[in-house]
Amino acid sequence: MIAINKVSKRYTQRKGSTYTALDEVSLTIQKGEFVSIVGPSGCGKSTLLNLIAGFEQASSGSIAVNGQKLTGPGADRIVVFQEHGLFPWLTVLDNVAFGLKQKGLAKKARYDLALEQIKAVHLSKFVDRYPHELSGGMKQRVAIARALVMDPDILLMDEPFAALDEQTRIILLKDLEEIWLKTGKTILFITHNIREAVMLSDRVLVMATQPGKIKKEFAVQAARPHEMGDPLIHALENKIMEALTDELEKVVREELGYEYSLKKNAISTSSADHMGVGI
Repeated sequence: MIAINKVSKRYTQRKGSTYTALDEVSLTIQKGEFVSIVGPSGCGKSTLLNLIAGFEQASSGSIAVNGQKLTGPGADRIVVFQEHGLFPWLTVLDNVAFGLKQKGLAKKARYDLALEQIKAVHLSKFVDRYPHELSGGMKQRVAIARALVMDPDILLMDEPFAALDEQTRIILLKDLEEIWLKTGKTILFITHNIREAVMLSDRVLVMATQPGKIKKEFAVQAARPHEMGDPLIHALENKIMEALTDELEKVVREELGYEYSLKKNAISTSSADHMGVGI
């Protein structure tokens, strides 16, 4: 379980002023739960994930995993980033097995475990390929397999599908849901894509911006596996888009001026595929 209690994160800017990225965020994620966070750019989504990963320290408040206060990164939490970060000189098999090699596992043991996860992401035919021989979607599958082979309790995913085309994204969404259903991992998923969040999650959290905080929470009550054609999915997408409109308007006004209004300037909420639609 991840317990976040009144966590704030402040940064000191060049001229000495302080910028508050997160303001007293409190959140509990249960063991085995899939939770997504959506919100406009700059609302603190990735900052919160980095705090849970242990890459940064909170300015105030506390974060605990399974009752233990976090003091830094740990093997119980692994991050999958938007950039796959594969080693170009290693094959798929060796990329996935790399972390196990660092742990000192014998070659056969680490390859057996790596092959198991490669099969789980449907890349068994590509074990001897190098990253430059793979598509973007395949590279991200390798990154997911590399994380899973370490058997973390918690998988932290920071917009892992953002750079992929829509068809590849849909396929990976179904694959990730299948992996989660089989493994029961706790997953925190950061995304700008509302449909992505709803299709994957048990709960979707909407973040407010300036400063970042949890604005609203939505339970995804559709049956698993989630189906895009489910009316409950579409209805929830629109509710989340409605909750985000005010936050998006803050960001747009900051960039385009206070005379701009999303409510007057047609923003499409019919598909709710991405928060940038209609801006």
